[in-house]
Amino acid sequence: MLEKLKGYLKPGSPEEKLAAQLDPKRMPRHVAIIMDGNGRWAGKRNLPRIEGHRAGSKSVREVVEACARLGIEVLTLFAFSRENWKRPKREVARLWKLLEEYLKKEDKVLMENNLRLKTIGRLEDIPESTRRQLERVMALTSSNSGMQIVMALNYGGRMEIVDAARRWALQGSVRPEDLDEDGFSRFLDTAGLPDPDLLIRTSGESRISNFLLWQIAYSEIWITKVFWPEFRKAHLLEALVEFQKRERRFGALCPPRGRG
Repeated sequence: MLEKLKGYLKPGSPEEKLAAQLDPKRMPRHVAIIMDGNGRWAGKRNLPRIEGHRAGSKSVREVVEACARLGIEVLTLFAFSRENWKRPKREVARLWKLLEEYLKKEDKVLMENNLRLKTIGRLEDIPESTRRQLERVMALTSSNSGMQIVMALNYGGRMEIVDAARRWALQGSVRPEDLDEDGFSRFLDTAGLPDPDLLIRTSGESRISNFLLWQIAYSEIWITKVFWPEFRKAHLLEALVEFQKRERRFGALCPPRGRG
């Protein structure tokens, strides 16, 4: 079992048994999660949708801690898409307030655990009070050297690629014939980060939802029917065990069996 999980997992629990199957040398560097199902979770309980989002924040806390203990370098959470603005205005306003509350409560936890916060997406379009909290916590944690938590806010994958193309065109120092994939990736919101090794989607939906379209070209995808408010470390460990069973070829052929 990974060293930092000792004392964190209950002896003999399903979580401990899953963790025992993990190879520390084959952990993903970057895990990305589409946190889906908050509204449906609330609806099944005859609760307002915002209560689903509030319950989902507990899952964020648990997954952040578990990923940090597991040695994950980057955890990216799809928190608010460009399309989410189409939801009722009252729900959207409450979502941003809920994020502000989370940042105010969790800033000390981030510092105590050496975690860094980063965002991707167009922050200029989100409410000013929320943006101030994000900028405050990002500045506060900028010198930390532990796991990086990336929050995708007002984010869309197609929009990110268009924005990257605009940045490239404006800087003008690279000739079109000299531009390659590595060079272009430096203009993306995720510049400097490794691409996700594992993409997790909750609630059972089998689609990407315009998330990290460039970056997930060779990501392993794991889908669970569990709604995000019910997602816990056991589900994360299950995803990691499945990830390590897969053979990542990145478009190449499998090496012949029985040969070195």
